[in-house]
Amino acid sequence: MLLHLRRAADGLIGLSAFLGAVGALIEVGVIVIDVIGRAFGAPLFGSQDLITMTLVIVVFGGMAACDRVGGHISVDVLEKSYPPAMNRWINIVSALLGAVIFAFIAGAVVESAGLSRMLNLSTNLLGLPKAWFQYALCALSVITALGMLLRATELALSGRDVTRERRASDVAQEAA
Repeated sequence: MLLHLRRAADGLIGLSAFLGAVGALIEVGVIVIDVIGRAFGAPLFGSQDLITMTLVIVVFGGMAACDRVGGHISVDVLEKSYPPAMNRWINIVSALLGAVIFAFIAGAVVESAGLSRMLNLSTNLLGLPKAWFQYALCALSVITALGMLLRATELALSGRDVTRERRASDVAQEAA
């Protein structure tokens, strides 16, 4: 059961990371075009809008993948001095806390998106509806929260830490 959930979660995490990568490519393209345009006295109209809104996708698109590979900041100075069971529980609580935080972010942003739709809020120059990007942020936050919840569940039920497996395989590949 957990294996099927992990495969589905990894698919969503991969999609989230893909969207973040596409956002990063768009971001770089807009910046390059804007910088070249500025050099010729014709900056890209609306580049600030595009950069600001795309950055939301870049940052939140990568959050779930960052958690999946254990890339979030962690302080492990005392980890070696704690027994493995305590480290496991600390990781479970950390994952659950992260899931709660991202769930609250998603909830707050859904409310904000509702207000943006009601008030017809849009970006300053291009008039892009802000709600689109807020709903994207919400969806990406939910994917991150679900990934963290699944990681906590796997740690609690089977002791499997997917982030450690990923790091161990990365170290093995680097050594080869």
